Amino acid sequence: MIRVLIIDDHALVRAGVRAELEKFADQIEVVGEAQNVDEAIAAVKDIKPDVALLDVHLPGGSGGGGAEVAANCRGTTTKFLALSVSDSATVVVSVIRAGARGYVTKSISAPDLLTAILRVASGDAAFSPRLAGFVLDAFGTSQVAIGEDEIDRLSARELEVMRLIARGYTYKEVASELFISVKTVETHVSKVLRKLQLSNRNELTLWASERNLV
Repeated sequence: MIRVLIIDDHALVRAGVRAELEKFADQIEVVGEAQNVDEAIAAVKDIKPDVALLDVHLPGGSGGGGAEVAANCRGTTTKFLALSVSDSATVVVSVIRAGARGYVTKSISAPDLLTAILRVASGDAAFSPRLAGFVLDAFGTSQVAIGEDEIDRLSARELEVMRLIARGYTYKEVASELFISVKTVETHVSKVLRKLQLSNRNELTLWASERNLV
């Protein structure tokens, strides 16, 4: 029996995932839920689930989202499987670098999610086919390795905002795309520029283009 923790900031999503997993009660037991970074870290260390289904965009903590949870739980016996609507290469790679064993999108079917959970629980990796390519590129070639240290400074959300800004999105368009406020976008951009030691969005666009992140 695989003990699973569901980590997502949306109650309806948690309820839906729980309902789907309960169809496989002979193989999986949902042992808890968490809705933000701090709750997730505490739940992992307290409940010690075999697998934690991890949304990459979570409130709380220092703003690092799911990657922050995985990074803060290194050394525990829990294995992380990212379950997110995002299929951004930069987000996928950042969460895997933080310690997740797999990454699937929320469009996945219940049977395929079960398979992914079982694979991760056994110590194997599990990825949606397209996402597996991102990981192979990032960890198997020198091209994507350029600037890894710089990229690692950014949270998953900051990476998403950076990528959209570099593609020419306005702050309002980024806010609409990511379902956050314009003020939050401005805050993320300011942090990105500071962390990467850049002065403006033109420099940011050039920086991202040179690293094939756009």
